[in-house]
Amino acid sequence: MLNQGLGSWPLRRARATPHRPAVVTATGELTFAGLAERTTRLAHALRSMGVRRGDRVAYLGSNAAPLVETMFAAHLLGAVFVPLNTRLTAAELSFQLDDCAASVLLHDAGFADVVSRLRVTAVTVGEGSGGLGYEERLRASPADTIDEPVGHADPAMILYTSGTTGRPKGAVLTHGNVIWNSLNVIIEIDITSTEVTLVSAPLFHVAALNMTLLPTLLKGGRVVLMNGWEVDTCFDLVERHRVTWMFGVPTMFADLTRSPRWNSADLSSIRSLLTGGASVPPALIAAYQERGLRFVQGYGLTEASPGALIVPADMSTVKIGAAGVPHFFSDVRLAGLDPAGTGGTEGELLINGPTVMAGYWGRPDATAAAITEDGWIRTGDVGRVDEDGYYSIVGRLKEMYISGGENVYPAEVEAALLLHPEVEECAVIGVPDERWGEVGRAFVRLRPGRTIPEQELLAFLDGGLARYKIPKSVRFVDELPRTGSGKLDRGLLR
Repeated sequence: MLNQGLGSWPLRRARATPHRPAVVTATGELTFAGLAERTTRLAHALRSMGVRRGDRVAYLGSNAAPLVETMFAAHLLGAVFVPLNTRLTAAELSFQLDDCAASVLLHDAGFADVVSRLRVTAVTVGEGSGGLGYEERLRASPADTIDEPVGHADPAMILYTSGTTGRPKGAVLTHGNVIWNSLNVIIEIDITSTEVTLVSAPLFHVAALNMTLLPTLLKGGRVVLMNGWEVDTCFDLVERHRVTWMFGVPTMFADLTRSPRWNSADLSSIRSLLTGGASVPPALIAAYQERGLRFVQGYGLTEASPGALIVPADMSTVKIGAAGVPHFFSDVRLAGLDPAGTGGTEGELLINGPTVMAGYWGRPDATAAAITEDGWIRTGDVGRVDEDGYYSIVGRLKEMYISGGENVYPAEVEAALLLHPEVEECAVIGVPDERWGEVGRAFVRLRPGRTIPEQELLAFLDGGLARYKIPKSVRFVDELPRTGSGKLDRGLLR
C-alpha cells in the first residue's frame, strides 16, 4: 500500500477487524469495513469534483460520521483536511476558507444559511441538500481502491488557532505529526483494542480529534460521537455503551458533578478521564475520586499536534496544578536551560519532537518566529520545572503584568485561587493602578450556592503568594467569557 498516511487507516483496520464497530452515533453504527468503503467512495466523489493531492477539503458541522469520513477521504487523495469551528461567524469562516484556498466545503444542512454567504464549492450533508448531496454522491461513486502515495512528511490537516491576539493562523500538521501524537497517547493512556471512547468535545478541536478519536481508531477501538455537550446525554451514553474513557475540559467534568444524576449514574466502565486546557481544581479531583475515578491531566497546543506534557492518573493528587512530564516521544525544556536542566528557574516552555507542526499555512515569517532554527517550538508559556521533572505553567508571556516593578503571571495566581474549596473557576488580569502601575483583579465563579466575602478570599492567598501577586480586587461572576474555541477571553474581561 503506497499510502502511509492517515487515509489508509480505515482500510488497514478493515483488513484485520472488518466487522468490529468503529464509529457510533445517534443514528447508527459503522464498522471498520463500512468506514473503509464509505471513505473510499467519498474519495472518488471528491476526485470527480476536482480535488487533487495537496488541495484543501474543509468541513463545517457537529460530531458525526461524515466528518470522520471526509477527513479520511481527503487523506486518501493526499489532500489536506480543514475542520472549521461551528461557532464562528460567516466573516470568520470566510477568512479561513480564503486563507487556505479550500477547494470544497462539506457542511451540515443546518449551516446552509451561513454557507450561502461563503465563496466556496459546497456539498450538503444530511436532509435539505436541494441538489446532489453527500449520500447521493457516495452512492454514485465506485468503491475501487485508491492508492495515492502519501508519506509522513505530507501535510494532513490545517487547524486554525483561536486568534486571541490577531487573525487566526493555520497550523499545518503532517501525517507524521499526527501519527507520532497518536503513539504518544496510546503509550501514556494505555489505549487498548477494546476501548470505547466517548468523544464529547467538538472534533474541530485538536484534543478531541488527535487525542481521542484518532488514537482509538488506530488501535481498533470504538468511538462514540456526541454531537453537542449535554450532561444527561453524556451519562446516557456512558451507561449504554459502557464507555471506558473520554476527554473533557474541567468545566465539562464539573458540569457532571452538579447533575442530580451524579451520585447514581453508573460510571463503573470508565477507567480513564483525560483533561486539559486548564488546571483541575482539587475539589473536582476529590469529587471524582469519591466515585473511584482519576484524571490524567495534559498540556499541549495545536502546534504540537497537541500533546506535550502529561500528569499520570496516579500522580494527579501529588502534582496538583502541574502540567506534567514530557510525552514519550516529546522533549520539553525551558528557554535559558539545557534540555536536562532542573530547578526553580522560570523560562519560556519549548517543545521538540516529531509532533511539532510543519509551520503556519502561508506565513513563513510567523513560522520562523514560532520555531527555532533547531526545531524547538516556542509556546509563549512561562514555566518552571521541579526536582521530579514535572513542569508547571506560571503564565503567558503576553498576559504577564508588572506590579511595582515585579512580573506577575496570571496562571500562577489562578492556580492558588483554585485551591480554595469554594472556587470553581477563575481568571486574573492586570488593571491600571496609580501607585503600582498595575495590580491584579480576579474574576471568580464560585461553586453553585456558595458565597464568600471578597476580603476573605484574598486573605486565603496570603502566605501562599508574595504580597505583590495577590489581586487587589475580586469580581464574582456567573460565567467567564470564552472564545469560539472555548479558551478564556481575557480581552473581554479587560
